[in-house]
Amino acid sequence: MEEFREWFNKAKKDLQAAKNSLASMNYDWASFQAHQAVEKALKSVYIKKIKQLIKIHDLSRLAKEINAPKNIIELCNEINPVYIDTRYPDIPKDYDENDAKLLIRKAEEVLKWIEKVL
Repeated sequence: MEEFREWFNKAKKDLQAAKNSLASMNYDWASFQAHQAVEKALKSVYIKKIKQLIKIHDLSRLAKEINAPKNIIELCNEINPVYIDTRYPDIPKDYDENDAKLLIRKAEEVLKWIEKVL
């Protein structure tokens, strides 16, 4: 299997894991997994286009690097803070059910676009 497809398959698994975490009421983790799904999906496009992996976690930069449309870049801007907010206890952000649901919907939108691009 081509490397970019492996990355996209991992992205889909992360999105499913986010939904499972949401069902378990683990909202921070569901939110983080939604971010991870988008990150891996964006990297799949990058790998397909550039033929190498870029090791960054900034969704906005990844989206710009692959020349994503403006609406996808905006979604990435909105999802981006989750990477830090959910990982460090000194950040005062607590994700609730509505936050997690919204992030998962946004991640689904990005993955739908990427699936068309691949």
